[in-house]
Amino acid sequence: MSAPDHPSDKNAQDQSSKQSLWHANILTLFPEMFPGTLGLSLSGRALERGIWSLEAIDIRAFTEDRHKTVDDTPFGGGAGMVMRPDIIEKAVRSITRKGKMIYMSPRGKPLTQEKVAELAALPALTILCGRYEGVDQRVLDACDFEEISIGDYVLSGGEPAAIILMDACIRLLPTVMGNEETPYEESFSNGLLEYPHYTRPADWTDAKGVVRSVPDVLKSGHHEHIKTWRMQESLRLTHERRPDLIERLKKEV
Repeated sequence: MSAPDHPSDKNAQDQSSKQSLWHANILTLFPEMFPGTLGLSLSGRALERGIWSLEAIDIRAFTEDRHKTVDDTPFGGGAGMVMRPDIIEKAVRSITRKGKMIYMSPRGKPLTQEKVAELAALPALTILCGRYEGVDQRVLDACDFEEISIGDYVLSGGEPAAIILMDACIRLLPTVMGNEETPYEESFSNGLLEYPHYTRPADWTDAKGVVRSVPDVLKSGHHEHIKTWRMQESLRLTHERRPDLIERLKKEV
């Protein structure tokens, strides 16, 4: 899934992307990092079934010097190197099904479940993974990249962030999760954190000798009572752990 060396490989990838429901192009210096964990479990099976498709594009394939240089020193001085705009633009122009342009960046807007649903509804994304000190601002402007952050911390590159974004999107695609109601009962889908889950055994003795039992209401079979309990638990956990979400809900009402 790296940049193809033969025209037939490129044609095969183009055909796969056209047939899939959702397609992601990844611009990266490390195409071997993909699909990574996305090739396993639910997302992996969905990839095999053609529900989504992926092309990991090696940015170095678009350099012209023998050292395959993709970066240079920053104007104005400072530490580190900056990825060159001309090389990235060439990589972008090689893509036939670009879709929305995304740059994974700690200075971007925070990724939310609402944003994930928006991106999952699109037919295609192109995700740029930066390295070094980042990417020349001019190519972000020229190609209309939207900057998205997965949190207030810095990674060594955008690839792990891209995998997180893609995982969040893929699980929302039709038939991927199996139970169509599942994505709408999870944390953030209704603005609240998710309620606790329990399974067998109904009574479990932990390593300290403490007996821990499943709440009686979940064993009652009374669906309305269970629904009420789950909502109350969601509210309780959200109040305790994310009061900012409660404040946000109040402003929306």
